[in-house]
Amino acid sequence: MPNSQLQHPAVIANIQSTSLAAKGDKAAWLALYAEDALLKDPVGISPLEPSGEGHKGKKAIASFWDRIIAPSNITIKVEKRIISGPRSCAVVQEISNNMGNGKTSTVDMIACYEVDDAGLITQMLAYWDFDALMQQLA
Repeated sequence: MPNSQLQHPAVIANIQSTSLAAKGDKAAWLALYAEDALLKDPVGISPLEPSGEGHKGKKAIASFWDRIIAPSNITIKVEKRIISGPRSCAVVQEISNNMGNGKTSTVDMIACYEVDDAGLITQMLAYWDFDALMQQLA
């Protein structure tokens, strides 16, 4: 990725978000999001978000952190980022979770970040296969 693209606000948001999630820094991670941001991880209906509508607003996103990210021990690798207007998609982003007791999971995803003029995340959409994750854990 050219250096100019690394300065794109949505790319910066993706880099910071993945780094802070891996470090377990909830406060700094949550500060990346606009007050009315939307997070869908994964996009669509799943046991993580049965309505499929996602997590809207910082309070809901903070709850997502507490339930999903906080108990995880994740490593995130991004192969490529593509920018388009105020958006950046991380293609393929690989999330590995060491859950202890010899259990691990690896999920490939496409994560799309959209930011506002201040560089805050207004929308994060993560496309990945929940059923494939459950098969790994069975």
